[in-house]
Amino acid sequence: MKKDFNVIIEKDEDGFFVATVSELKGCHTQAKSLDELMKRATEAIELYLEEQKDVKYPFDFIGVQKITVQEKSVKYKKSLSQKRKRENG
Repeated sequence: MKKDFNVIIEKDEDGFFVATVSELKGCHTQAKSLDELMKRATEAIELYLEEQKDVKYPFDFIGVQKITVQEKSVKYKKSLSQKRKRENG
């Protein structure tokens, strides 16, 4: 039986590509090139499925969405903390 798996690819701080298989908890690998990463990801999935005979697929993968948030300023947090200290004591 064939099954498609979704692989999330990121690049870490050391320049390695990291693949995480979203449907298989703990199934991931890394490589220096994308070609090598795809080979290793395929091997990782095959090994995972060999070891975990009763794999359940609890959800259907819908997609990945990037969300941008702006960090709150540390200055604001400090001033709020200082204000509370003055009020309490």
